[in-house]
Amino acid sequence: MIQGIIKKGIVTPEVVGDPKVSDGCILIKLVNSCISTGTEMSGVVNSDKNLIKRALEQPENVKKVLNMARSDGLLKTFTRVRSKLDGGNPTGYSVSGIVIGTGKGVTEFEIGDKVAAAGAGYANHAEFVDVPKNLVMKLPPNISMMDASTVTLGGIALQGIRRADLRLGEYGVVIGCGIIGLLSIQLLKASGIHVIALDLDDHRLQLAKDLGASLTINPQKENSIELVSNYTSGHGADSVIFTAATTSSKPLSEAFQMCRKKGKLVLVGVSGMEINRADIYKKELDFLVSTSYGPGRYDEVYEEKGIDYPYAYVRWTENRNMGEYLRLLSKNEISVSEMISASYPIEKITDAYNYIKDTSPKPLMVLLDYGNQFNTLTNQTKVYSNKNYKCSNNIINVALIGAGSFGVSMHLPNIKKLSSKYRLKAVMSRKGHAAKTIAEQYGAEYSTTSYDDILSDDNVDLVLICTRHDSHAKLTIEALRAGKNVFVEKPLATKHEEVELIKEFYSQDSIDKPLLMVGFNRRFSDYAKEIKNHTSKRINPLFIRYRMNAGYIPLDSWHHDFGGRIVGEACHIIDFVSYLTESSIVELGVQSMEPTNDKFSKSDNKSITIKYSDGSIASIEYFSVGSKKLSKEFCEVHFDGKSIILDDYKSLIGYGLKIKEIQHKSSEKGQFNELGALYESLVRKDDQQWPIDYLDMIQTTEATILINEKDG
Repeated sequence: MIQGIIKKGIVTPEVVGDPKVSDGCILIKLVNSCISTGTEMSGVVNSDKNLIKRALEQPENVKKVLNMARSDGLLKTFTRVRSKLDGGNPTGYSVSGIVIGTGKGVTEFEIGDKVAAAGAGYANHAEFVDVPKNLVMKLPPNISMMDASTVTLGGIALQGIRRADLRLGEYGVVIGCGIIGLLSIQLLKASGIHVIALDLDDHRLQLAKDLGASLTINPQKENSIELVSNYTSGHGADSVIFTAATTSSKPLSEAFQMCRKKGKLVLVGVSGMEINRADIYKKELDFLVSTSYGPGRYDEVYEEKGIDYPYAYVRWTENRNMGEYLRLLSKNEISVSEMISASYPIEKITDAYNYIKDTSPKPLMVLLDYGNQFNTLTNQTKVYSNKNYKCSNNIINVALIGAGSFGVSMHLPNIKKLSSKYRLKAVMSRKGHAAKTIAEQYGAEYSTTSYDDILSDDNVDLVLICTRHDSHAKLTIEALRAGKNVFVEKPLATKHEEVELIKEFYSQDSIDKPLLMVGFNRRFSDYAKEIKNHTSKRINPLFIRYRMNAGYIPLDSWHHDFGGRIVGEACHIIDFVSYLTESSIVELGVQSMEPTNDKFSKSDNKSITIKYSDGSIASIEYFSVGSKKLSKEFCEVHFDGKSIILDDYKSLIGYGLKIKEIQHKSSEKGQFNELGALYESLVRKDDQQWPIDYLDMIQTTEATILINEKDG
């Protein structure tokens, strides 16, 4: 399919793989999408700025990068940032179209339904989109697809008005007569509000008057504060809705001065934020921010998991806001046709953006057209990036599943370093553009949105699974059954029943079973190997203390789902300890911290004791309540009157024994080494020895699931 991609100041139509419908989502064949000439054009402009200029304008992102560099090293950080910038980004967030597929759990929509959809990252400018159900609205009768494609902009305008809470007969000021401002004017007029509109463009002011503004003001030519005061009998406006975009703080100051005593200002657009206390103190004004389309926005539970807010308690969610906007359009109570300047076919998306950039006065709204016919996907899931790709003996052809930051920034650079052993052959991701970008950057043969393309490719030797945790076991089982060797990032599984499926697969009689490896990388680090050199010669059992200062992650993050952080991360510790003891677990003890409030959770604050069959004891402290300034991982290994201290995989110290000095500036946890070990196992076809013993992987996985189930 064709999708619009922003790259270095230009929006181009790129061919990417057709999407597959996801659980909880609706697959839509687009008819129209709306280009926001404000928000989207600023994204286009920013994409052409160099790194230094971006850094100066976005210091908060610089801080994130510096923190990343401190923990992961400069090279890995640079690779991650460069990959994101060079690959470009999809654009668009407001569309209309026809349902051609529904995912698991979706009962509210049927194939053939006419719908509108919203959401950056979902409702993009593309021939087909896969959108979570709470961001999709059925179209009422008597509404055109062109009008319906403005749904997101309508939702933004309507949420700003709800925040303003204006009542029949009151005075409302709208500052900025762009799309959101003009929609706000119409919505206020329909609510019985006396509307005053401000803008620097006389053409837009005339349009505002035609659409219902009672008074229009150009602040460059008139005293806006005085005119608002006169029009409101000297009292000032009940509410001001600020929909303009400016870096100056002067318009905001003037907006406050337009308000009556105890009035309010709602910020929908962008403004300089130097606030003069005198503007708001004496009048005791309220200053509110309107967040996009309404309640539910930026909430993963609502948007991605499809869990709605109760109607009685949250009357106007983002979905219900946009649904109401569509109803008003269908009843001709508001209009958008006056704002549409032009329409372009998706193939000419570059011309559409150039038209917005070059035309004066600046257009308000431009639409993209995808054709009105009802058609299904072409199933062109595979896009070739390197048709000259050749397979060669003794080089492992890898298919990456998932385009997340860890797989891309950690494993792919290591695979590139090991070019005599590995080569990236294919990239599969639900998002076709992400897969294509990575495939191009690393010289892969093709990208795809279909896992079946990977499983049916006889030349794929190794499937590297780097998706979210809940999909690991399912993808692993499917690959193993297809005869593919699998390297799955931890965890292997998040539920007992998933582990049983894997055990069942390997219990079946077969001469040649594919290799399975889990990304328990710590055991492959130089530090672990040096410790093992000494502990393997011990006389008595080991006494091990391992501390993981995991860091706080908000409880609504996906990291707490699918078995949580114990299953998803503490598994590293258990594998590391099991590697040193070389024995089986015979007893597990768990105690959980009991928080006094809801910020922290006992699920990621646990003290774990493990007893092994050889008599070794491991005490593990996994917690999220620690200081960021404390190193993340710290391990003490004691035996036979000797001690070894490992600090964050950066240094190793021995007491009572002579130990090899190993030091790194950033944590080196064995990700590079594990690929080397995996290669040796894959090429030794007559030797069934795996990098990690099968029983170790099963033991660690089952232990973490049990620990997670214990309340302590």
